[in-house]
Amino acid sequence: MASVKKKLWENNGNVTLSSNDGICASSLNFEKGQRTIHLRKGNGFKGKAQTHHQSLNDSLDGELRAFLIDEDALHTYDDLTKVNPVTPTTVLRCLQARYRAKVFYTQAGCTLVALNPFQPIPHLYTLDVMREYHCAPQPQEFKPHIFIAAEEAYRNVQGQVEPNDQSLVVSGESGAGKTWTSRCLMKYYATVAASSSSPKCQDTVERIEKRVLDSNPLMEAFGNACTLRNNNSSRFGKYIQLQLNRSQILVGASIQTYLLEKTRVAFQAANERNFHIFYQMMKGATEEQRHKWRMSRDQGFTWLPNADKTLEEDCFQETTDAMTHMGITKAKQGQIFQILAGLLHLGNVSFSPPMDESQPCDLQEQSKDFLQNTAELLQIPQEQLLACLRLRALTAGKQSVVFKPCSLAECTVRRDCLAKVIYAHVFDSLVAFINGSVCADPSSWCNFIGVLDVYGFECFALNNLEQLCINYANEKLQQHFVAHYLKAQQEEYVSEGLEWSFIKYQDNQGCLDLIEGSPTCIFSLLNEECRLKRASDAKQFKARLEKELSNNACISWDRFSKRPHFTVSHYAGKVCYQITGMMEKNKDPVPLELIHMLQKSQDPLLQSLFVDHDIEVNNSRGHVVSKFKNSLESLMKILHSTTPHYTRCIKPNPECQPLTFKKEEVIVQLQACGIVETINISAAGFPIRIPYPSFLQRYGLIVNSRMWRPSINGNGPEMDESILSPMVADVLNVVLQSRSPDPPKVSETESCSSLVHCGKTKVFLTHHMLELLESQRHRMRSRRAFFIQHSWRTHRRRKQEAQSRAAIRIQAAVRAWLIRRVVLQWHKAATLIQKTWRQWRAAMEVLAETELDDVVDVTQAPVYDPTVWESGAVQLSTGQDPVTVWAWPLGLALASAPSITVAMTASSFQKVVSLMACLKLSFRSGDYKVETNQFEQGVASIRAQPQESIKLHLQRSPLLYADICPGRKGDGVTGFNQILLEDVI
Repeated sequence: MASVKKKLWENNGNVTLSSNDGICASSLNFEKGQRTIHLRKGNGFKGKAQTHHQSLNDSLDGELRAFLIDEDALHTYDDLTKVNPVTPTTVLRCLQARYRAKVFYTQAGCTLVALNPFQPIPHLYTLDVMREYHCAPQPQEFKPHIFIAAEEAYRNVQGQVEPNDQSLVVSGESGAGKTWTSRCLMKYYATVAASSSSPKCQDTVERIEKRVLDSNPLMEAFGNACTLRNNNSSRFGKYIQLQLNRSQILVGASIQTYLLEKTRVAFQAANERNFHIFYQMMKGATEEQRHKWRMSRDQGFTWLPNADKTLEEDCFQETTDAMTHMGITKAKQGQIFQILAGLLHLGNVSFSPPMDESQPCDLQEQSKDFLQNTAELLQIPQEQLLACLRLRALTAGKQSVVFKPCSLAECTVRRDCLAKVIYAHVFDSLVAFINGSVCADPSSWCNFIGVLDVYGFECFALNNLEQLCINYANEKLQQHFVAHYLKAQQEEYVSEGLEWSFIKYQDNQGCLDLIEGSPTCIFSLLNEECRLKRASDAKQFKARLEKELSNNACISWDRFSKRPHFTVSHYAGKVCYQITGMMEKNKDPVPLELIHMLQKSQDPLLQSLFVDHDIEVNNSRGHVVSKFKNSLESLMKILHSTTPHYTRCIKPNPECQPLTFKKEEVIVQLQACGIVETINISAAGFPIRIPYPSFLQRYGLIVNSRMWRPSINGNGPEMDESILSPMVADVLNVVLQSRSPDPPKVSETESCSSLVHCGKTKVFLTHHMLELLESQRHRMRSRRAFFIQHSWRTHRRRKQEAQSRAAIRIQAAVRAWLIRRVVLQWHKAATLIQKTWRQWRAAMEVLAETELDDVVDVTQAPVYDPTVWESGAVQLSTGQDPVTVWAWPLGLALASAPSITVAMTASSFQKVVSLMACLKLSFRSGDYKVETNQFEQGVASIRAQPQESIKLHLQRSPLLYADICPGRKGDGVTGFNQILLEDVI
């Protein structure tokens, strides 16, 4: 499909101009039958050219006929700014053709027009369609859809040009589809703004998404009702703020409500119904619940008219599921429904006038059971309830209280007042619970997207204060649209130096002055009338209105009507308001005895709703219109602080029939909303306006402009427009030159001025020029991102190589140091061993020399056994008792006796060490055992002479010298003895 924005800048007229001129704006003069085309040269408007039509084919009628001849192509106009000429007839025919083709969304400049099909179109709102619009680089290139407006607002929060909070204003008559549109918007944001990589965060987001979506059926069940114009009409206004964090993830929501029509609880017009929740309870309750609520299937309730009418909204299970998902427990749900059931029974309580006027009204016989059921369900004493309904308390003096019987009308008013105040508090508690359940901490979110869904413009056979407030709210929204777009935009063109021919539009400021103006208006006179300590008089109030407001052209009276009324000319048409009952509704009196009774209720929920009601009553003296006006003013402040996006819902037929288009119904709505004027201004002007600093901050990188950065960041002197203007012109020239590969000619450059205009402080752009700027900015950012990536990868590669070389050097140095340390340890150990060995050897040599010097030769040889002399060996005993060897050569004894025990004695520490060193080195494991007994026997010394035999000198040795060498067997003497004996002959 062709892009919508690409054709916004094109000339839709049939006038031929020179190549040096560009079309900036055009206006139609229907009286003279001519079109005025504003020409611009360079950066501004320089003149006007008028084209006079001489024939019918060239006239406006001819253009209109030529346009309307091609019926088959009318449904292809996705944007009504492409319609030429723009008249109510051409716009109406295009919308009709698109409606027949089942195309229900059409762009009208800055406004999206939505036609209600009055039947489900599921394929238009699937998750795949949401993702398609959300992921599209240019969603405007797709067919018009409510998701385009939603995505534009979402991307503006992300800061494409100026990050700012956004508001989507959904307006239209009752039954035009505002509630459904708001529901689609919330579903879209809950889907696209709920993606997260963290599982824990994903669970939180899904919980918030579920609760935000579940708040819709809950609020609609308690706040919507079936009216003459709409089966699901919102009887309250709501502004939903979807809270986003810095990553544009949905983290919470808050709901602000305005003027609940609580009178609907006790009064319903003909062929209308009460709030949906009552019918859901009647049709969807279980037998156990019916028994608990005293609601049999054949039970009829006065406040439940048209109960046999079945609607799609009569789904009790959906409401209870939504309450459960919101976190409302089953016990609390039961308390809420029990209170609502008590209100239904209260509606069947009626009175009859007494025989004596000094006595209270009589309770009708058929109402006694309903009164008892009401008292039991509300958990208040039946006698106290009856007394509060029939008697009113009068204060006599400071403390004394006198009870006066109420008239029949007063009893009915007090009964209705009790029901209204209870239902209003239940509704407010639900809103507070929803906000507490889904509202995020202020520190966790930074921006929001607001969705405004208010009651549509209403005009019934009988209109009272509720319709006046509802239509007043619609007037405020229309005035916001007029002030923000139709009026402010054209005035801004002139202030910025653009030559502009003003396009007339319907300004509703006069009607607002009539309702809320100063010093005298309808609201002020109504409040003054309510403050007077006298009975309300409708005729007297009408006379005062005629006297004070006769100069205002927006109010009129029918002097022949018997009912006091006044007629107000609203932007959407005239509405006649009945004065009777208006003062009582504005006072909204709540008797204190009713509040005190509810505060003493045994029902914990009902008691908690009114625990602080006395403080509210004492501190708030304002009336209904004053409170509503203040709340509406706070809403308008929020809207003025955000960037608005308008969606106009159109009701194709008053009967709400599927795919039925009635021209007379639609044309009135188009004229009332100012759609034609909006299209003319959008087609001729520049819908996008960006201040110079913000423009350079976003698009200055296209020409690498750095002069503006200090002033933007606040680190340098402020620059005036004379300095910033050349920078802006450089950026625009670069973008315009990049449109084609060949350098543009001068005439082509001047014709490009139809895309952009530089004012005194702002840049005025068309959508096509914005696309060019964004495309060029994207290319520049991609190019610079490539350079940054290239430089970073080069730097990272070089850094990695340097780190690798440094690591190798560090490893080599560490290894060398470790090896050097080990080698040094080895040198130290070897040196210590050598030193110790040399010291020990020197000490042994000194010891040996000293002992040899002290030796005494034995001159007398001992006598031995002959057997020993013959065999040359000693036969030692193998018994358990050891045999003591006194003088036999030690080496021979040890070699030949492996199983004997030898007891040896040595004296002095050095001798013991020498003996043990000799003996231990010659042992074989398990052969024999050597035990020393040095303190009893003792060895005198062990001497070793160089190149001589071993000399064992014992204290009682029978031998002079032991010079016999032992045999060299496998198991012979080894070790130190072997070393000492191996060279002995």
